[in-house]
Amino acid sequence: MKYEHLRIEPKWQKFWHDRQLFHAEMDSQKPKYYVLDMFPYPSGSGLHVGHVTGYTATDILARYKRQKGFNVLHPMGWDSFGLPAEQYAIRTGTHPTVTTAANINTYRRQLQALGFSYDWSREIATSDPSYYKWTQWIFTKLYEKGLAFEADMLVNYCPELGTVLANEEVEDGRSKEGGYRVERRPLRQWMLRITAYADRLLEDLDLLDWPDSLKRTQINWIGRSEGARVDFIQATSGKTISVFTTCPHTLFGVTYLVLAPEHPLVKEITTEEQKEEVDAYRDYAASRSDLERAELSKEKTGVFSGAYAIHPVTGEALPIWIADYVLIHYGSGAIMGVPAHDERDLAFAMRFSLPIVTVIENEIMVQSQFLNNLSTEVAKKEMIQWLEERGKGEGKVQYKLRDWLFSRQRYWGEPFPILHFEDGTKRALDLMELPLCPPELQDFKPSPTGESPLAKVRDWVEIVDSKTGRIAFRETNTMPQWAGSCWYYLRFCDPHNGEAAWSPEKENYWMPVDLYVGGIEHAVLHLLYARFWHKVLYDCGLVSTKEPFQTLKNQGLVIARSYKLPGGGYVSSEEVREEEGRYFQIGTETELISGIDKMGKSKLNGVSPDEMIEEFGADSLRLYEMFMGPFDKEKLWNTDAVSGCRRFLNRFYDLITSDKVCEEESLEASKLIHRLTASVERDIEAMQFNTSIAKMMEFMNDFVPLAAYPRSALKTLTQLLSPFAPHLAEEAWELLGETSLLLFAPFPQVNPIYLIDETVTYVVQINGRMRGKWELPRDQDENALLKFIQNQPQIAKHITGNVSKVIYVPNKLINIVVDV
Repeated sequence: MKYEHLRIEPKWQKFWHDRQLFHAEMDSQKPKYYVLDMFPYPSGSGLHVGHVTGYTATDILARYKRQKGFNVLHPMGWDSFGLPAEQYAIRTGTHPTVTTAANINTYRRQLQALGFSYDWSREIATSDPSYYKWTQWIFTKLYEKGLAFEADMLVNYCPELGTVLANEEVEDGRSKEGGYRVERRPLRQWMLRITAYADRLLEDLDLLDWPDSLKRTQINWIGRSEGARVDFIQATSGKTISVFTTCPHTLFGVTYLVLAPEHPLVKEITTEEQKEEVDAYRDYAASRSDLERAELSKEKTGVFSGAYAIHPVTGEALPIWIADYVLIHYGSGAIMGVPAHDERDLAFAMRFSLPIVTVIENEIMVQSQFLNNLSTEVAKKEMIQWLEERGKGEGKVQYKLRDWLFSRQRYWGEPFPILHFEDGTKRALDLMELPLCPPELQDFKPSPTGESPLAKVRDWVEIVDSKTGRIAFRETNTMPQWAGSCWYYLRFCDPHNGEAAWSPEKENYWMPVDLYVGGIEHAVLHLLYARFWHKVLYDCGLVSTKEPFQTLKNQGLVIARSYKLPGGGYVSSEEVREEEGRYFQIGTETELISGIDKMGKSKLNGVSPDEMIEEFGADSLRLYEMFMGPFDKEKLWNTDAVSGCRRFLNRFYDLITSDKVCEEESLEASKLIHRLTASVERDIEAMQFNTSIAKMMEFMNDFVPLAAYPRSALKTLTQLLSPFAPHLAEEAWELLGETSLLLFAPFPQVNPIYLIDETVTYVVQINGRMRGKWELPRDQDENALLKFIQNQPQIAKHITGNVSKVIYVPNKLINIVVDV
């Protein structure tokens, strides 16, 4: 018989789907296990094999946990609102509802073709009104608690895209979507007060089983710093310039102040002589992203304002400079320059020939008046006390974390459930008024003034409020894509509830998510935002856990070779030939630049799972995705290597259908299969999937030469393979004579007797130094073993005196102590 994946895989996928065998319901008789993927944005290019890594791992664990008796919740849905769909609609004139639905169908088909055991009855999409009704409702809870507010903010604005962009959507001063130039603009925006939860977001990391590196990333992003606010007085206006510093003890080393170009005092204090130069510099700074401005290695730039500030202790006049390495939304948008003890300040001082004053030598204060000869720690406390007593500052905790800019000038996003009245007051919509759906639009292009496309539909914007009878204006900005992904894990607990976002009973049963798997690129923003929303919901009494995701794992990036044309652009691998390590474009003979890159459509190096499934089978692809290397490490894709996993499955199928299958047990087969079972169980629990597969391959090498193949051993092997290659395993289970489904068969039990070796290695030492080792039967009598060893020439020559002591560790070691 031949292993025919094109027959076997559709057969079992249909069987599972038709009977909804992965459907999950609450069951108090079983322990629950909630395993979740970071749900995908359904782009038009579909999945590539790099995406499949994480989905395969969670499916292995979902299937394994079912074998271990858990009630498993393993859902899938779509993060379907967002800028890419809107931009595609603008380019093609196709409504985003149409393209999004088509893309979801493609993704669903691809995932089902891989045999993933999702409970498809729980499928959700963030762009579905029945879903975003509850996203809007959660926003009203934030608003009621004073955590959602409007403010005038300096934002990243992309004129080409016509929308505000978050910092994470900007790279090198350009939008990640389209590569368009981004500028800084002041706009009135909705904000979420995530800073109110900064301490809890830090403290509760201790509750989580997350990688240390990911925790450190969040800690650094939140950036809690203890220090002081120091108040400098501007010499001519008398206005206060407040500075936050973690080093108040270095105050005597301050030789200048620096304001961010956007600081509100810049226009007021700049002298007439410096005005033209300052204005030009501010225009320059507005064209640069925060990342560009904060880059440590770049040459410092700046301009003198012409104004001075009074040092709060010495009374000296300090020059006030304007420089883009100071960011308006970090701290107060002003810093005190201490060039002797800060790398960036030193670079700036040297660039503009400013004074440098040393105030610390070997952690002791110098040139600091009343702080002289104090340690830096004592001096810090003394200076804070001095400032507080004189009303010139105070001790303070500062965060790098900023409030979350929550507005987007887009069509394809959740409308805000807010009404604005003519007198400046606002009202959040009641639950019965939700969902608030956007108007139907065919023209999605944003306005050049920065308004959302929704603002064009005046009869949607301007209404009479049915509750108050007053003229009202709907909010025309929409929520960012992050909104829908902040809480989707909760909706999966109760996706069809039309009366509430989730029932308390179901949330209490399924939460928290036991294992959450996704890319490291979400280490901060999505995870931080979701944790913030969850804590707000916890404070509202709407969820039962402090944190949403108990254990989190990041899959390693799958990279592939790409080929770049010398003048720009990429060539697919099908158009490339190799000669002695050099690469040429077929036909043109152009030599190409070869590199290793993250898979992606733009670089023509994304491999479709459809092609792999057609040629090798879904089970082979699943195996290879896990066999490439450790789950959390970067891996290099090699299409040719998938065939190795296919050969392994061919050998397994040959075993199952062999005429050597018998009913009799054998000691050798039992030892092999029980040891494999123990190893695979241990490796799956540790998510070391590559070593599980390697051990199954080694088992095959040892098992195939046996004279006969006990059916019981083959059944156990089939159960072990099932989470990795479920289609073939289910087929094999049937071929081995089983009439019940393998899906419901418990994970095989290990008999410890088969893990014990009949022989062990005895290490022999003389006075603690190893002199030999022997493979001998277990449980040797100490006297018999000592006699045997003393008769060995290589040992006897080292026993040159009286034996004063013998240390015997059964089945491990014997140490003979000899008087010298």
